[in-house]
Amino acid sequence: MQNRYTGDIGDFGKLGLLRQLSRTGLSIGVNWYLTPDETHNGDGRHIGYLKNDAFRACDEQLWSVLGQIVGSGKRQVSALERPDILQASFYSRVLDFTGADKTERQMLRWEWHNRAMQQLQNCDIIFVDPDNGLIVPSADGTPKSNKFVLPFELSEYYRAGASVIYYQHKARRSDEFYIEQNNQLVESGGFFGAKSLGLKFRTTSQRYYFFLVQPSHAEAMVRCIEQMISTPWKNHFEIL
Repeated sequence: MQNRYTGDIGDFGKLGLLRQLSRTGLSIGVNWYLTPDETHNGDGRHIGYLKNDAFRACDEQLWSVLGQIVGSGKRQVSALERPDILQASFYSRVLDFTGADKTERQMLRWEWHNRAMQQLQNCDIIFVDPDNGLIVPSADGTPKSNKFVLPFELSEYYRAGASVIYYQHKARRSDEFYIEQNNQLVESGGFFGAKSLGLKFRTTSQRYYFFLVQPSHAEAMVRCIEQMISTPWKNHFEIL
């Protein structure tokens, strides 16, 4: 996540999903995986949904509040950390590797992750929001690795008792590629008994949300997702 994305179509989808899940009564934690803003592309400009009543029908309150944030010109992640948007605990410390060598990046990340674990330790569901999704070999250990989530970070949340949801950007790959990537993650260890579930957000830049669900949370979370897909959200989300 970067501040410049605040209020775009991605936020509408992810926050709409989390608002639905909050109906389960399970407590929610959000780790934004916040990184410094980049300027080399136009990401974050996908705000046309704020003029489209088809999106308004999904969640009018969320649609309206995000429109106010975007209209204010103050697009900061901190603006989303409001109880009228989502009742949750948030971790928004920036993971910044600027000027750090590989050893320093490892130390910075370890400290950053431990603080996140402490901040979100009492949450039943933890949502993580890296720019790109699961780490890929070409990015591992590089300055760009802060744009990805590491498998051990997900497994530590799960082992602490939380159900975990992670964002995955869709590049030039098929749905099957990302489903298999998630299956391999689950089978790698650290997610004993997890029920795996995937959602695809089809609108604009396509993206996925993969769930690693604790057995005790599975019935309530699956029922909630099925109910969501029976509402106008069905025009934007599909179960994989």
